[in-house]
Amino acid sequence: MNNNNNDLSTHILPNSATMVGVCIMVISIVKSQPADMVSYLIDKALAIDSLLFTISALLSFLSIRLKKSSEGFERWAEVIFIIGLVSMMLIAVILSFEIV
Repeated sequence: MNNNNNDLSTHILPNSATMVGVCIMVISIVKSQPADMVSYLIDKALAIDSLLFTISALLSFLSIRLKKSSEGFERWAEVIFIIGLVSMMLIAVILSFEIV
């Protein structure tokens, strides 16, 4: 394995951890608003999104720490991180326009 592949994990790990914090912050903001179906759905979607970013951070950490099959961990960390980003963008659109 070359060093370039492992460099991606060193970027995914701190960014995933940051995105978990962002999800938790937005959940607390949504919880402070009056309860309705939109806030309920956004709350649950952000909780799942937070879980995706946590899994991505764990996989990138494993990719950095383990020598064997670290490329597989890194690939999955990247895929899950991108899924988390896309879902967060969709949640932001739903929250801003109250589409639901």
